[in-house]
Amino acid sequence: MSEREHWLLIDDDAAFLEVLGRSLARQSIDCTPAHTRAEALTAGATNQFNRCVLDLNLAGESGLQLLPELLEQQASLEILVLTGYGSIATAVEAMRRGAVNYLCKPVTVSQLIHGFEPLEGAPQLRTEPPSVEEMEWEHIQRVLNEHEGNISATARALNMHRRTLQRKLQKHSRWRT
Repeated sequence: MSEREHWLLIDDDAAFLEVLGRSLARQSIDCTPAHTRAEALTAGATNQFNRCVLDLNLAGESGLQLLPELLEQQASLEILVLTGYGSIATAVEAMRRGAVNYLCKPVTVSQLIHGFEPLEGAPQLRTEPPSVEEMEWEHIQRVLNEHEGNISATARALNMHRRTLQRKLQKHSRWRT
């Protein structure tokens, strides 16, 4: 008899994590939820996981910043990045940082499980061109990533007031989850 898999689920949406956790439990997969970067790192330090589902946007923070930290804790961890808005730039960056795949919400549990399979898990990127709002969001995320999640430095680089940037990040997190 094989040992049950244990997955780390990281998303700031508590309802989404609860539903996903129940769905994976029906597939005989044990799950530990984490809503923040700190919770995820604590869980990674105290548990051994086979796989991780990591949301790209964690309450305004980039999941891409957390990805290498999780791999540093557990080098064999397979991480799949899940997002409400996909782009080629963030998919490439996620893979460069060690993700095994990058999928766009909404996904079924079957698609999520198969997303970890090497041949079947091709990224599910959108085919239509992004809107101006999405392009702005992607640019903000890229600059935020370059400044390692520092809101003040990102706002200065974008020539934007810090509060304006915070409102955009907060609005987008409600809009996409």
